Amino acid sequence: MPTRWELQEGRVDGGQPTCQGVDPGARLGDVEAPVTTPESGTATKPQRHLGMVRWFHPAQLMRTSLDAIVSAVFGVRADQRLVESVVRPQEPYFDYSQVEDGEGSFWMDYVADTGDGWDSTYCIARLLALPTLEVGTKGGTRYVTPRGRVLIFGGDEVYPGASRETYEERLIYPYESAMRRSHPPSPDLFVIPGNHDWYDGLASFMRLFCAHRWVAGRRTRQSRSYFALKLPQGWWLLGTDVQLNSDIDVPQVEYFRAVAALMGPKDRVILCNAEPAWISATATKRRRGYLESNLEYLQEKVLGKRISVFIAGDLHHYRRHEDSEGKQKITAGGGGAFLHPTHAPPAKELLDGYVLKKSFPDEKTSRRLAWNNLWILRYSPLFGLMTGTLYLLLALAAYAEVGHMGLSRILDVLGAVGQAMVLRPLTMVMGVATMGGLAVSADAAFGRWRLLAGALHGLGHIVGAFLCAWGASYFVVSVLGVCPELAADGLTCTGGWFHLAGRFLLNVLFTFLGGYLVGPLVVGIYMLVSVNGFMAHSNEAFGGLASPDWKNFLRLRIDPDGSLTIFPVGVERVPRKWKQTHAGPYAPAFEPDDSKATEPALIEEPLRIT
Repeated sequence: MPTRWELQEGRVDGGQPTCQGVDPGARLGDVEAPVTTPESGTATKPQRHLGMVRWFHPAQLMRTSLDAIVSAVFGVRADQRLVESVVRPQEPYFDYSQVEDGEGSFWMDYVADTGDGWDSTYCIARLLALPTLEVGTKGGTRYVTPRGRVLIFGGDEVYPGASRETYEERLIYPYESAMRRSHPPSPDLFVIPGNHDWYDGLASFMRLFCAHRWVAGRRTRQSRSYFALKLPQGWWLLGTDVQLNSDIDVPQVEYFRAVAALMGPKDRVILCNAEPAWISATATKRRRGYLESNLEYLQEKVLGKRISVFIAGDLHHYRRHEDSEGKQKITAGGGGAFLHPTHAPPAKELLDGYVLKKSFPDEKTSRRLAWNNLWILRYSPLFGLMTGTLYLLLALAAYAEVGHMGLSRILDVLGAVGQAMVLRPLTMVMGVATMGGLAVSADAAFGRWRLLAGALHGLGHIVGAFLCAWGASYFVVSVLGVCPELAADGLTCTGGWFHLAGRFLLNVLFTFLGGYLVGPLVVGIYMLVSVNGFMAHSNEAFGGLASPDWKNFLRLRIDPDGSLTIFPVGVERVPRKWKQTHAGPYAPAFEPDDSKATEPALIEEPLRIT
């Protein structure tokens, strides 16, 4: 079997060039990949089953901040989409209007926010790879659903940021382990980029998904980061690229305008965006009009009432809104990334009249999960290194001789620390910087109370640092009895310099340990109050928990009568243990081996749009 990529001039369906004579099992990005026999199993590299991204890890926090800054500064000013429109020609649409199964129906799958931890990503990849999947509802009804002829990746395919290695480890390896090859007719894959895919300027995304290659038994066909699919019975699916500014560029508008000109008067559209703009608009109580947003112009003026279904990821949960005419706005970002709350940002009713119909998990469960912030060290053990260092710096800046003063002399302690602050202006600078920095970084969802909320968070850390430093000093001096009395100069110990040095080092150690334990608790309390009380910091409050559970994807069916049925599939608890199957490249390489895991089930009854 040939393994070299050979781009032929044959055309299928929508007129796109196809890859003929290509090994569907060739590794992504290889010019010449090793042949894999059915007996050899799945991909050989990498073999690590990576855990969820630890967003509160100190190194990860710095990398994420740097990626966000660089992409914000340079990404917007070097828009890759403008280059695409010139150098990457693409047919107006990809034609699946005549593709049907034996019963005259067309099946398609949608998944978003993939490529985080192995357990969550592979769990969903395996379900998408199975030839048929039987799922039921709470009422007991069972449905047998076949694998989609097309798979849509709806944005943010990899975390924490885009690179060839990260795609390989966190996305390609799990999906190839689920299905390295497929029997013809092989499914097709179309991909929408999200903001995390844009962190390297979309370079890795374009190389992997826009070069007519094979990914986990599925062929990629698009040449740009956006596309249009013509589906049976007058249905269309449009996938947009909103880049980093939650908007589309002018050439993209013109591309979809040309597609709209080809639609019939009764044709209907499924619009896939990387972000649920309807949620953010409701949370900020401001909806951008078409004069300030190309995406709004496309939706309102170009497509208009043709849009029957909006689908988006970015928020890692399932939430469905419906209007009085039966049109749907579905957030389905459960492909593998950490769980987001469903009670925040609040969106019981959208600005355009859509009403919330279903959440997964439900809001009561979401609020309960938020309490895990109180034990944030359990999920990010190294986060305490940052707070321990901060508390130590604050303590050193405001150091005062208070080791001999117990709780009954708190006023004397405050007086001593206040005097130290007056004598050392650095203390005041450190305190103001702490409160000011956290005030500026507070979530805009607080509204006019934003600066106050952030400042109170900073004040909480200052109080925590004060208590940790005082407690450490008292423990060392009054409990351990290390150098309890200083000489008249206040700089030497009556027991000698060795005792003085020991006292200082022990103070430093116990203050740091106090900050390691107390600092994350202060952050956890702030996050809990923010997300449950003010619906703020939803991303940060749940990102630190790195929950792999409550995953979902959509399976869609178009029937011969023109109706669209959406099957929302959810997994409440993904497996943490797996066993090898040795089943070959056409079947999943691992099966669940975890008695605590839950079976996939429908989140709600299938949605039928007539």
